[in-house]
Amino acid sequence: MVFRGTIVDAPDFDPSADAETLYSAMKGIGSDKEAILDLVTSRSNSQRQEIIEAYKCNFGKDLIEDLKYELTGKFERLIVSLMRTPAYHDAKEIHDAVKGTGTNEKCLIEILASRNNQQIHEMTAAYKNAYGRDMEEDIIMDTSGHFKKMLVVLLQGTRDNSGVVDADLVEQDAQDLYAAGEEQWGTDEAKFIMILGNRSVTHLRMVFDAYEKIAELSIEDSIKNELSGDFERLMLAVVQCIRSVPMFFAKHLYKSMKGLGTADNTLIRIMISRSEIDMLDIREFFRLRYEKSLYNMIKDDTSGDYKRTLLNLCGGDDDLAGEFFPEAAQIAYKMWELSAMTKVQLRPTVRPVANFDPAADAQALRKAMKGFGTDEDAIIDIVAQRSNAQRQEIRQVFKSLMGRDLMKDLKSELSKNLERLIIGLMLTPAEFDAKMMRKAIEGAGTDEHALIEILVTRSNKEIHAMGAAYKDAYKTSLEEAIQSDTSGHFCRILVSLVQGAREEDPADVERANADAQELATACNAESDDMEMKFMSILCTRSHPHLRRVFQEFVKYTNKDIEQIIKKEMSGDVKNAFYAIVRSVKNQPSYFADRLYKAMKGLGTDDRALIRIMVSRSEIDLFNIRKEFKETYDVSLHEFIQGDTSGDYRKTLLVLCGGED
Repeated sequence: MVFRGTIVDAPDFDPSADAETLYSAMKGIGSDKEAILDLVTSRSNSQRQEIIEAYKCNFGKDLIEDLKYELTGKFERLIVSLMRTPAYHDAKEIHDAVKGTGTNEKCLIEILASRNNQQIHEMTAAYKNAYGRDMEEDIIMDTSGHFKKMLVVLLQGTRDNSGVVDADLVEQDAQDLYAAGEEQWGTDEAKFIMILGNRSVTHLRMVFDAYEKIAELSIEDSIKNELSGDFERLMLAVVQCIRSVPMFFAKHLYKSMKGLGTADNTLIRIMISRSEIDMLDIREFFRLRYEKSLYNMIKDDTSGDYKRTLLNLCGGDDDLAGEFFPEAAQIAYKMWELSAMTKVQLRPTVRPVANFDPAADAQALRKAMKGFGTDEDAIIDIVAQRSNAQRQEIRQVFKSLMGRDLMKDLKSELSKNLERLIIGLMLTPAEFDAKMMRKAIEGAGTDEHALIEILVTRSNKEIHAMGAAYKDAYKTSLEEAIQSDTSGHFCRILVSLVQGAREEDPADVERANADAQELATACNAESDDMEMKFMSILCTRSHPHLRRVFQEFVKYTNKDIEQIIKKEMSGDVKNAFYAIVRSVKNQPSYFADRLYKAMKGLGTDDRALIRIMVSRSEIDLFNIRKEFKETYDVSLHEFIQGDTSGDYRKTLLVLCGGED
């Protein structure tokens, strides 16, 4: 195994001298925290064990106990954890995860999915030695079901590591996984546990490729479709670690720091456990996937001596658009290949209701709005639980039976965000998109993010329908409205997209190579020329073709297209191209990100929240929910519940369709 850590053995190491330095740093009133953190983070773990021995020999004291006494808070947890052996550190984390009333399932998943056979054996031995108990027995007592069974399998530390791959067994395993899940009603969880818990890393990577060809779905998407709860999260973690352990940890580091508050236990655990193994690769994958380096995220999210220690473990900042390390380049290439191969099964949260009776619904709505006061619950129960086509029938029947305009009645009876949401649901998709474009353009300021989101994610057919609805409602063309409100290259990009003329062909490998070379060459051109070349390809080629282009771009440049856009472009042009790339790579993930940004922090962008919840509820809101949970470690349902209120919240939660 090639180690790519940031912490290595210090040259000219003298454990007695280091013990003396630490003793002096803690002697008298107060302690020299800087001296402690600089010394501890510049020694390898094996050297720290020698320092502990020398400290006891020289001063007759326990170094860890002295550190606990002198230091406090997160800084103390971090320094003390660095002084433990990796096996004992993992053992303590598992013990803390299962002791007491609650169980920290996230910690169990992270450690057991990511450790190799040797690490697991050393950890279970350290657990027995430290606590006089069997780790497997404690985990069995504290967990249940298929989640427990898979944890027990992983705890055996018996994953095949022979390096021998049997091509026939690869095909058989791929077929067995397909038969256990996507092919049948219900899921054979035992088959997933047996294959994912025992086969070698090399073998499973080949199984995942074979599975994708059979199922036309990635193994991750199948797991999301077939499994649930902690068992689903564990199996996804196992798959992610089979694909790339550093990428898995980059994701968990990001989750530990994004949003309000920091998951310090997770942050400390990962920074310590990976500092001597693969921190350089984790940094690189972090840069590949997110908008900033790991170093800068730690810098922005922590403070004081705790921050200084973490930054020492991180080992340095990374230039945002620097070249990939070899493994990261391979992963980036593979990510685009997976994106190109996978046919995502889009799943809505709102479907046509059975035994639909538009007349009964129309009469129930009239009753809910008649007389003094309004029955909002009745309105929500009908409007949010009918498909858009059914709502249009209700509109027509309401006028036929009552001689009244349902939309006007709803507007007069409802108010604020609830009214905007209910009216949005009652409009046709084309009318709704046209209205959202109008809202983004009219008034003093322009909502560029809304313009980008709508035009980047709609099909040619949807763009044409929206254009016709806009012309009908506002007596001017959408293109003219965009041209009057935007300028420069950003305006040209939007005008190109509003034509609804994107190609719809499958990928052409030869042409994709040529396009990738053109984009690579354009990266060295003047800013205007670069943006025009990007526009000519990104705004016109089909999504399957662009996935292949972006994949080949990695090969030609050793960089990812997203990083180039973020580094070389700015403002609305950067945001538009970045949205195209994100949408091409994984559209539900793009919408999950937009929803998160609409609700995080102080205040809610209700227009964005309404726009996405209404427009995606009959297309892919279930997929968006899954991406939201995986990326942000909190369900969309929970986020909406905490960020909205009243009947507005109730309607959004009905559209959301459930908790994850």
